[in-house]
Amino acid sequence: MSSPDVTVVIAVYNTMPYLTECLNSLVRQTIGAERMQIVAVDDGSTDRSGAELDRFARRHPGLFTVLHQTNSGGPAAPFNRGIDAATGRYVFFIGADDLLGPEALERLVTAADEYESDVVLGRVVGVNSRHIYQDIYQKSEKDVDLFDSPLPRSLANTKLFRRELLEQHAIRYPEDMRIGSDLPFTLAACYHARRISVLADYDYYFAVRRFSATNITYLSRHGLRIETVDKIMTFVADLIEPGRRRDAIMVHRFDHEVARLLEDDVLRLDRPTQEQLHRTVARLSEAYLTDWIAERLGPETRIRLAVARHGDLDDLLAVIRQDAAEGVPPTVERDGRRYAAYPGFGRLPDECFDVTGWADWDAKLDAKSFTWSGDQLVITAAGGRPESVSAEDIPAQVGVSGDVVTIRLDVAEVLARSGESGQRRAVSAQPGPFDPARALGAQTATGAAGAAAVRAARARMPRPLVRRRGGRLFAIAPTVDESGRLMISVVPLTARRVLARLQRSPGARKNAG
Repeated sequence: MSSPDVTVVIAVYNTMPYLTECLNSLVRQTIGAERMQIVAVDDGSTDRSGAELDRFARRHPGLFTVLHQTNSGGPAAPFNRGIDAATGRYVFFIGADDLLGPEALERLVTAADEYESDVVLGRVVGVNSRHIYQDIYQKSEKDVDLFDSPLPRSLANTKLFRRELLEQHAIRYPEDMRIGSDLPFTLAACYHARRISVLADYDYYFAVRRFSATNITYLSRHGLRIETVDKIMTFVADLIEPGRRRDAIMVHRFDHEVARLLEDDVLRLDRPTQEQLHRTVARLSEAYLTDWIAERLGPETRIRLAVARHGDLDDLLAVIRQDAAEGVPPTVERDGRRYAAYPGFGRLPDECFDVTGWADWDAKLDAKSFTWSGDQLVITAAGGRPESVSAEDIPAQVGVSGDVVTIRLDVAEVLARSGESGQRRAVSAQPGPFDPARALGAQTATGAAGAAAVRAARARMPRPLVRRRGGRLFAIAPTVDESGRLMISVVPLTARRVLARLQRSPGARKNAG
């Protein structure tokens, strides 16, 4: 019997009922069962996940290889066991609560064979408002450069890998990482790949956001996240020698993994964890934060990293508290330089707060209030004086009067550009005309950070606006993520949600009485 073209590896731990739909999306693949192997590793599930895997294996003999093991504490060990059991020419990894488009594997394998690619990315879209960076999927490309593309920001393992590549370079998931092990794995594969290709012509992968998340990534403690980021940065440094190529990978690690450690929730941590965070971030900044990287980070991240490096824990907490509770600090001019007057300015080195020449600092905004005006969301903000504001790819109308910035976002356009399962868009302000690349978070041609996230940590949110698109109802509302940044959320309304909404309305309560 010939080897299959592709082995799909699934690490499973308590993912019912999502697992059923995931497995259904696999058995419906147009590539056909004779060209596919599915290796599912049950990592000690305590719900019905293990039994569900066995049920699918009985219904589809020869297609599934189901392995049961005691819980390992994370996905790395089951993924590695899946690789060891794989017989396909290619290996594809899928989350046990995610889905594939029906033609996904057939298209991915065809492209890998045609282009002689070692790694192929198919477009990933979010479900249930899960946010997925889309800059790498703007167009299909036969050959993508790891060091000169948005790829370093999209290093999840949801890709097609040539199995020969994994074996030749002994690429496996680091099992000492309970979370985040897919990033070192994917980076190593991309680093050693002869060719990496991107397919943007189809919705290949649907990344599902659970409404009641119970997996280890969603529930990870802050201390575990700190240890994980430390290991990721060390892995990058060990893999790639110092220089511009390493910096091209590190800039996204500072902008994403390290920056997320410094979000507003730091203020709610216990003191020992705060001290652990401060020590780790200060050390990583000292070791790897080059001027080239710093120039490509947003203003909040640049300043927080600098204060962590040159100040003590209380200095860092004071800067974070300013953004979370007080808003944008004043800008001070001194000897031809401009400085953000956060707590600690004048005592810590001036370089920590220097915003001279950084137009994105002048775009930094705090949203103060929200109102609905017909099919427009009207946001009143204060802080900088941006020329444009957008919800990612959707520009808004901007008016500036004195210190007040008025933003008008068209709800119909937001709804029209959202998927059937909903979508969340980050709102950002730009110092110049609207540029979709900068709105997506990509670097500008000069390398400078191009946009500043709009904050709304203290603003009171309005009730959602409900609108119909086709035969479905959707709720559109501004929301705030865990870091205090403004998002525009579109959520489909089920009959159960509509009923619950009606029962909560004042009229319903009055009639019930």
